[in-house]
Amino acid sequence: MSPKARTTSTAKAKTPNAKIAAAKSAKAKTGGTKLATSAAPKTRPPTKKAASPAKASRAAPRTLDEFMREALVMELDAAQRYTEFADAMETHNNLEVAALFRKMAGIEGKHAEQIMAEMGWTAIPAPWTAAAPWEGFEAPESAPGDEVHYLMQPYHALELALANEQRAERFFARLARAATTAAVRKAARELQAEEREHVLLVRAWMKKVSKPHADWANDPDPPVYTD
Repeated sequence: MSPKARTTSTAKAKTPNAKIAAAKSAKAKTGGTKLATSAAPKTRPPTKKAASPAKASRAAPRTLDEFMREALVMELDAAQRYTEFADAMETHNNLEVAALFRKMAGIEGKHAEQIMAEMGWTAIPAPWTAAAPWEGFEAPESAPGDEVHYLMQPYHALELALANEQRAERFFARLARAATTAAVRKAARELQAEEREHVLLVRAWMKKVSKPHADWANDPDPPVYTD
């Protein structure tokens, strides 16, 4: 069962730090769902609600350089989001899940380094488009903040990672179909195959951890805070 089904937000900390408090305040004002988010990295393409994400997502990269810039943004975004989740779990003293998210952040960071090396980039390039080239306002390999729960267990974290990898695989498959050049089509298929491998690896990983009990979200000493 996905942690998204849980209604308790990780913003409920006994000793919230500034980042968690800011997330709580933002959620109270806007009804938003993101948790423990920090300022978006410079490499993350800005998304504007006035624009149509569906329309922007149909614009496939025209060159290999554009495509790899897009892939790099995805990896950096995923690394940042996993780091934010790890920070949130540490705030709640959920160290086992925090370590797992930290490991995932490291994996995504290495993927970004590989792209940089393959392209011969010594500095992170600017995104190739100002609009997000994917559906919605989240990168395919990044989960929104309300997908996590302060009592979540390693199995839940892996469920979240599995969903991320599956979305990434579908995204690259769509780009491969929409590509107008052989170089972009070939690169998209290669990354799709890599994401498919990641899906299998996460599934294998999930078999090595215990599935949560039905009452995993019950907290005998729930977080209490006052405004």
